[in-house]
Amino acid sequence: MKYTRELCPIIKKEQLNKTTFSFTVKSEKAVQSMKAGQFANILVEGKTLRRPISVCGFSREEGLIRFVFEIRGEGTEIMSGMEEGERMDILAPLGNGFDINPNEKAVFVGGGIGVPPLLGASAPYGGNATVLLGFRNAGAAILSDEFRGNGADVRIATDDGSLGHHGFVTQLLAQRLDESPCDAVYACGPKPMLKLTAAEAEKRGIKCMVSLEERMGCGVGACLVCACKTRTPDGGEKYLHVCKNGPVFDSREVIWE
Repeated sequence: MKYTRELCPIIKKEQLNKTTFSFTVKSEKAVQSMKAGQFANILVEGKTLRRPISVCGFSREEGLIRFVFEIRGEGTEIMSGMEEGERMDILAPLGNGFDINPNEKAVFVGGGIGVPPLLGASAPYGGNATVLLGFRNAGAAILSDEFRGNGADVRIATDDGSLGHHGFVTQLLAQRLDESPCDAVYACGPKPMLKLTAAEAEKRGIKCMVSLEERMGCGVGACLVCACKTRTPDGGEKYLHVCKNGPVFDSREVIWE
């Protein structure tokens, strides 16, 4: 894993809803080897451990990286208070990202704060992408217009029915997979959503790549905090680490518990 530590100035800050923020930073080093689906470990003032934040999108040509994150605790709340011109201390790019093929017909399934990394991953697909987004309610919905701007067919589900389909995003997935063939499913979100997504894809024989969310310490595989149980080719079991071996895994590798 090749990564670098870099102090990146914030050049654009947006608040997407009450608890979700978008930061675009200028990068000279980290962006050059970045891949959709990877993440950064960001040092927050006053905190010892870095915060893992997924990469929403990036431009090597412009030297830009975008992070979209939700306030989940003290660290991300402090980070949300940073302003344009301040520098973010980032360790990036970390982890293994998505292997994408824009010639595929692909379905992207995102839940909550698992939605942002799918924006950059789906962008090269244009009209070959169907994007299914799940949120608690309409107020929590983010980035749907940007997915549409990339040419994707976007469908939304909310838990309370205040926007789009009233129910789970995996129900939208089942409907979409029954409509017409697709070559691959890519997903990021809560583990129960990922488990159901994997089941829908696997019973139809469709490749499914899932990006797992786990608590992390170091972000580089040294602290061994973010272990997940996986299946080996010979039918055995072994523990891999989400930060180093993931966060993206073939869904058939993951032992869902």
